[in-house]
Order: sequence, then C-alpha cells, then structure tokens
Amino acid sequence: MAAVAKMSAEPATAKNSNSNSTLDSDSKSEFQRDVQKLVDMLSKLNPLAKEFFPSSYAHDRNQNNDQLANNNFLPPSKQSGDDGFPNNRRRRNNCNQGRRRLNGRSFRAQRDDSIRRTVYVSDIDQQVTEERLAALFIGCGQVVDCRICGDPHSVLRFAFVEFADEQGARAALNLGGTMMGYYPVRVLPSKTAILPVNPTFLPRSEDEREMCARTVYCTNIDKKVSQADVKNFFETACGEVSRLRLLGDHVHSTRIAFVEFAMAESAIVALNCSGLVLGTQPVRVSPSKTPVRPRVPRPILH
Repeated sequence: MAAVAKMSAEPATAKNSNSNSTLDSDSKSEFQRDVQKLVDMLSKLNPLAKEFFPSSYAHDRNQNNDQLANNNFLPPSKQSGDDGFPNNRRRRNNCNQGRRRLNGRSFRAQRDDSIRRTVYVSDIDQQVTEERLAALFIGCGQVVDCRICGDPHSVLRFAFVEFADEQGARAALNLGGTMMGYYPVRVLPSKTAILPVNPTFLPRSEDEREMCARTVYCTNIDKKVSQADVKNFFETACGEVSRLRLLGDHVHSTRIAFVEFAMAESAIVALNCSGLVLGTQPVRVSPSKTPVRPRVPRPILH
C-alpha cells in the first residue's frame, strides 16, 4: 500500500511542477508583452512636443531645435553652479539688466536736465575770456560752468554756459546781441550738455589754484616734437617754464601738454602763442583748469 501511495504521489508532484513552470512561462510572456507595448508607446512619442521642453528653455534658438531634430534627444540643461537651479541665473541677469536700465534712465534724465540748464553762445571775440563771459551771465542766475571752445584767433569761437536752474538759462537768452569786444554775442538754447571735468584733477587747495593761474593747456602738438622742443618754444616766447607734462598715445595723431610757468604773466603771454607753428603743426593754447601735479614715485617692490 505504501508503495502504491508513493507511486501515486510522484505523478502528482510532476503534474504540479509542470503547472508551475507553465504559469511562470505565461507570466514572463505577459511581462514581455507589457514591456514591448511600453517600448512601442514610447517610440511613437514626439521628443519635440511642447510638454517635453523645460520651462527655462528658449524656443527661439533655431540651432538647438535643429540639433534636436537631427539627434532626436534633448540636450542636458546647464545648471547653475550655486544651487543647481538654472532659473536663478536668469533672475540674476534680469536684475542686472534692470539695474542697467535704471542707471541708463537716471543718466539720461540728468543729462537732459543739464541740457535744459545750458545755453550756447557764439560769435565770441578773441579777447573775451571764460571769466569775462561768465560775468556777463551772473545777473541771470548762478553760473555752474563756462567753457569757451574753438580757435582763440578766430571769430568762430563758441561757448557753453551752464546754470544752476532752468530759470537762469531762460533769462540768459535775453542777452543775445550784447556787445563783447567787437562782436555782439548770440545766445541760443544748447543741444548738448557740458562734459564734466574729472573732480580729482581739479585744484584742491589755494596753492594748486595758484598753479592753475601759471599753467596753460596745449593741443595739436606735432608727434615728432620732443619735450625739450616744447619747453624751448615757450621759454623763448614767454618766460621760464617750471614744469611741463607732454602726453600722447599711438591712437591720436597729435599730442597734448600742460605747461606751468614760473610767473602767471608768462602764462598770459603764452595764450598769444596759439596758432604758431611748432614742428609742422600750429599749436592751440588755452588756460588750464587743472594743475600739473608732481608725479608720485612708485614704491620699489623687493
């Protein structure tokens, strides 16, 4: 009986084993079918569809779109080195652009305000100085700056006079036709503002203001002329030169110089040298607004 039971149990075991293997094979086949369905679904998706683009991606980058179309994949997004969020860099750029826009608006507003406070004066006599021209307009309001431009030996000299407020500039327009020297000056609203002088170059003490009175500013100096030639030119015609600074670069065709004399009278005489030829160029001489400060020696590095 035991042998019969054993024999009957063996087929049952074999039958169960066969059924289990059948189930395993069926489940594997079903899993493979599901995977294949998923692969088929994914292969039909369009990688260029809108929903596959991150929000930070710029759709107007044609070259990136071409790359996506050719390679059929999205390039990895570059993340910020700070915290891994690319939008933070965009926010910083937007903030910087906003600051630049504000600074640009502020600069334009200041410039426009300066233009409204400035008048343009033309037909200025050769003998009229900036101090004398500024004195003409003192009755109109506080004069902030006065600049005479042009060849000192020509009647085509012109100037810009800036006031502290617009009322002063409007009042100055009534002075058109006033005789200064041999010519009546013309006064019109200015279309440009006076370019400010770097305040670090302006005189800081009474001694430096006295130095300015003894200094002239020279332009249109021939590049072939040496510093010794410039000094000899002014000493021969005007008087002793105590300090001279000759400046230039490779960009401009001429050089400039600041010439400080030992006496203020020599600087006044030097103004009459404007138009005289030094080397191959006629030099232009005007009063200097800045002193010629002695050069500070550089520290020696060990």
